[in-house]
Amino acid sequence: MRAWLVASLLLTAPVALAAQTVETRTVGSATLQNVPAIPADVKAAVQRYQNYREAVFRDWLPDGTMLITTRFGATNQVHRVAAPGAARTQLTFFEEPVAGAEVIPGTSRYVLSRDTGGDEWFQYFATGPTGEPVQLTEPGTRNLFNVFSKDGRLIVWSRATKGSPDYAILAADPADPTSGRVVFQGKGSISPTDISADKRRVLIGRNISNRETRLSILDLATGQATELPWTSESARYESARFTPDGRGVLVITDYRSDLRRLVEIDLASGSRRAVSPDLKWDVEAFDMTDDGRILAYVVNEDGFSRLRLIDRASGRELPQPQLPGGVLSGLGFSPDGSKLALSMSTARSAGDVWSLDVASGTLTRWTNSELGPLDPKTLAEPQLVRFPSFDGLSVPAFVYRPAGIAAGTRTPVLIDIHGGPEAQTRPIWNPGAQYFANVLGATVILPNVRGSDGYGKRYLNLDNWEKREDSVKDIGALLDWIAKQPSLDASKVAVYGQSYGGYMSLAAMTHYSNRLVGGVERYGISDFITFLNNTEAYRRDNRRAEYGDERVPAMRAVFQRINPLANVKKIGKPMLVMQGANDPRVPKSESDQVVAEIRRNGVDAWYVVFADEGHGFLKKPNNDLRREVETVFLRKLFEGR
Repeated sequence: MRAWLVASLLLTAPVALAAQTVETRTVGSATLQNVPAIPADVKAAVQRYQNYREAVFRDWLPDGTMLITTRFGATNQVHRVAAPGAARTQLTFFEEPVAGAEVIPGTSRYVLSRDTGGDEWFQYFATGPTGEPVQLTEPGTRNLFNVFSKDGRLIVWSRATKGSPDYAILAADPADPTSGRVVFQGKGSISPTDISADKRRVLIGRNISNRETRLSILDLATGQATELPWTSESARYESARFTPDGRGVLVITDYRSDLRRLVEIDLASGSRRAVSPDLKWDVEAFDMTDDGRILAYVVNEDGFSRLRLIDRASGRELPQPQLPGGVLSGLGFSPDGSKLALSMSTARSAGDVWSLDVASGTLTRWTNSELGPLDPKTLAEPQLVRFPSFDGLSVPAFVYRPAGIAAGTRTPVLIDIHGGPEAQTRPIWNPGAQYFANVLGATVILPNVRGSDGYGKRYLNLDNWEKREDSVKDIGALLDWIAKQPSLDASKVAVYGQSYGGYMSLAAMTHYSNRLVGGVERYGISDFITFLNNTEAYRRDNRRAEYGDERVPAMRAVFQRINPLANVKKIGKPMLVMQGANDPRVPKSESDQVVAEIRRNGVDAWYVVFADEGHGFLKKPNNDLRREVETVFLRKLFEGR
């Protein structure tokens, strides 16, 4: 038993497990195994980087004020901001974080969504500036993707139930919580995207995979849904909306293109008109004034958001704002169409809300969020680099270099791999990267390995099914690149990731344990077969389309060969594993089984489980503890203490 455990004066419960003795203690909602006491200097350092606040735009109220979400406690809650620079008035006070809020058109009331303990079984509540929220949805169901009619008298959303892969479409009058009714029972993952102006039709998207969507029109009077024939060819269709006259649809699509564009499609003929010009990058979001006159769309240029405004009829570009290099997290026109709200995060700012005057192009800042005690000037500005992989593919990565490090000084390296896998690391506020760079003195590298979004659908599909380990080989190529850099210490490299990045961390440790000092993984997939059998039913088919179908013998054989759990004996360096007990995506069993096997091989494994979290740690006390444990673990790897 280590001396620090003997001297910790903390209540422990020894549990015999194979070749190791497991020391267990509880901190708040977390159960910690083999984790030492947290030194005071680590707690202080973590707080310096965890006391930031982020403001995200949610919606405009009819009087020209805004709803935002921000944190003034342990969780994100809804606040109202009356004017640029005005105080944030807190409107909700739940223990659980609010996931989103949208104003009921024409009223001062809004609908919010939240889950319990990160279980992702979201419920809708209608509320106003005062009064108790009224629940609109049935407990024990999962409710998402709500849309409103223009008059605010109709709300439509999708609902999943336990054990079923199929969603239903429900409708209600948001003023009457008893009016909810099923208007269509669908197959698979379906969701409403818009309601026609006459409230007779609902535009529905069916998500077959993260590469393919079908669109349908639901007739609310008959309950019949008709698939639009021009979506039968495999393509993505995102954020689809009726044109104001109801004759067409505006949608982001990669139809017969490697990249996603904003197009307008005639419903009767299926003819398409490109709204955004041919670009080298994806269009990722758009909004439109209620009269359809002005369009705003966002382009993802190598990870950075670029905003463009156009006159829809003529295609003429309107005054463009000069935004800093960062990523937009919210977008929405005011009810009168004169202003566009946007929220944005950069590498040195956690995120704030602005408004753009459509006529003049003038930007006005509404919120001033704090970074706690941090001086933005001392923070790292990520450098975008590219390295060649095993097959010549150019792989992009963002590199955070510690501040104040002399040229030529070799630093430890932390490779942080994003989840998804169809996600993308972008130059947003990343407190972890900043913290590890400036507190641990490590260079943090965040690669967008093959399979990442934002680089076209060819790049997105390079890791599908039996090609899964090609993305792991990208990490091997990154290790080769690190070894050639005079400022990086190739003998002190750790791998780190969450969700799919957690799988990548485990897989990298099975392939390159001799080149790594250890790894950190949060709620990662350890066995694709058990994962696909145990993930929630409403997302299973979507994940089979990405990872492969374990029911197909040939694919099952691939999984049995590449699963980290099947190769766990190759992990010879320490690992830290963290998990939310309520995770519906990657169940706790995935972490339990890999921790047990690592220990069975006599390798040190720390394990932390949060009882009140799911797929991600959203409560500040839990996130603080998570960062503290990571610090102690990585310090031990990099410094030997």
